[in-house]
Amino acid sequence: MARKLKVFRTPAGFHDAYVAAPSRRAALVAWGADADLFARGVAEEVTDAALMEEPLAHPGEVVRRSRGSAAEQLAALPPDRPKRARAAAAAEEEGPPRRGRAARAKAATKPPAPRPSRADLEAAEAALEQEDARRRAEEKALAERQAALDRERREAGRRHERERARLDAARERAAGAYAAAVEAWRR
Repeated sequence: MARKLKVFRTPAGFHDAYVAAPSRRAALVAWGADADLFARGVAEEVTDAALMEEPLAHPGEVVRRSRGSAAEQLAALPPDRPKRARAAAAAEEEGPPRRGRAARAKAATKPPAPRPSRADLEAAEAALEQEDARRRAEEKALAERQAALDRERREAGRRHERERARLDAARERAAGAYAAAVEAWRR
């Protein structure tokens, strides 16, 4: 059983586009719309029998009808402002009125904006270089202190070895003397 056809309408320039279709979706496909015109309030279902007659005679085809004569359409446009009003509005947007080709050329060729200042960039770069130099000096001082500590550690190690050798020799002499005394005591 074929579905009942409904008639839908959407504006298309100075015309209305009508289509007889079983659903809104089918009407959108017939119009070639890529958006839901019904959700936007741009398309609607038609219930007037006089407007439904031609689209129902050609189901699925888009039927265009003018929304009025050319005179009616022109009359519906907003009134055009007089030339003086347009010129005054343009002058307000551009500033004070200028006369002649030289004035227009002067207005068109504004002096270029001054080159941006590098002062802040140069100050930041100088501060960065100063910080790097300070860190290099600090590293050098730390390296010198580390070298001095390493020398002091080596010297302390040598002193310890000499003193330990001296004390070990004294212990050996004392051990030898004790062993001799114990041997003499036992006899």
